[in-house]
Amino acid sequence: QIMGSKNGKPVLREEDITTLSKSSGLDEIQVKEHFDRFVEEHPEGRMKKKDFREMMQQALPASQASKMEKHMFRVYDANDDGYIDFVEFMVVYYIMSDGAPEEVLTQIFRVFDVNSDGSITKKELTRLIKDMHGLLNTDNQEQVSKEMITTTAFAEMDKDEDGKVTTEEFISACMGREEFSKMLTLKLINIFIEDDN
Repeated sequence: QIMGSKNGKPVLREEDITTLSKSSGLDEIQVKEHFDRFVEEHPEGRMKKKDFREMMQQALPASQASKMEKHMFRVYDANDDGYIDFVEFMVVYYIMSDGAPEEVLTQIFRVFDVNSDGSITKKELTRLIKDMHGLLNTDNQEQVSKEMITTTAFAEMDKDEDGKVTTEEFISACMGREEFSKMLTLKLINIFIEDDN
């Protein structure tokens, strides 16, 4: 449990406030205001999957939200406890809106890393692209097949051809403007950015 609780009500610990104000550039009062708003919406001080689903449905059409929510949830739920607490939520929020490209891509890597073991396999990429396919076709008249996207993106990322993509390989493929890696990543980043409007 990252946050404390007092008489059963969630409270933000001093060290959380300090950490968040460093990483987000907000001052401590603003961090507390964000926290109060978060607790108003999530009285236990953490977001359940159901709350997260509602947030995703505001950002995406329902059919796509249901496919993407589990992938997006992994990015926020850093300690894999099945909930998103305030600190986890804010860290992702600020990295996505303000982080350096490497930080943003490290978060996005978690979307691709379906079993959270620190690397992406072709099977994981296949599953993600299957779930993302609805998002990919919108601006591409020639329906590029899922298989082709998977094969090309995986080849772009897996430079040493060992069948696994590390965080470093993933970041360098995206930063190196590899076409399919970049397209997939930008689609995912857009989901986060749209959340904030």
